[in-house]
Amino acid sequence: MRIRLDRTICDGFGVCAKHAPGYFSLDDWGYASLIGDGTVPEQDRDAVMRALLDCPVHAIIKIADNRPEEPPASPASAPENETVGGLR
Repeated sequence: MRIRLDRTICDGFGVCAKHAPGYFSLDDWGYASLIGDGTVPEQDRDAVMRALLDCPVHAIIKIADNRPEEPPASPASAPENETVGGLR
């Protein structure tokens, strides 16, 4: 999982640093900063998600994983000589 912190939205509530102090620090005015590059290992996911969900101004954003997906399967075409839906 990856996250991003939008410091322009942060209002300095400090909830993120309370829930996930290893990922968020507070400056002298109480505004949050992200510690590290935003990569969250599985063992810390719950704490960081709690910080994300409890942020009153939604300044923490979960970034979609960039995992390659399988290409969509092509629809099976009915052979030209077969009946489709009872019609020819």
